[in-house]
Amino acid sequence: QLQLVESGGGLVQAGGSLRLSCAVSGRTFSRYTLGWFRQAPGKEREFVAAITWSRGTTYYADSLKGRFTISRDNAKNMVYLQVTGLKPEDTAVYYCAADDTMSVRTTAISYDYWGQGTQVAVSS
Repeated sequence: QLQLVESGGGLVQAGGSLRLSCAVSGRTFSRYTLGWFRQAPGKEREFVAAITWSRGTTYYADSLKGRFTISRDNAKNMVYLQVTGLKPEDTAVYYCAADDTMSVRTTAISYDYWGQGTQVAVSS
């Protein structure tokens, strides 16, 4: 079992920045891929970015490239999502998730473990 706990969400003005954090604990996860998803009210959960824990290979949703940066700190067992140039349409609950594979997958159903989510609200 893995436990994922997100933090760092909040209310931000358009154009601002946030860094979301995900604390990972539990079983050995060196062979996992960690991802960030988001879900806005009334919409499906959307892939944002992913990173392989072992090599740090990153992958981003095409529509979000440039404003989102995923990273990890192996020593602290943390995964981060830096977001810049926030827009009102970025308002959503952001989830950290873990996939028991070293390949990057972008569908939510592929991920085995999920955090409880952290709310990001962007005001115009």
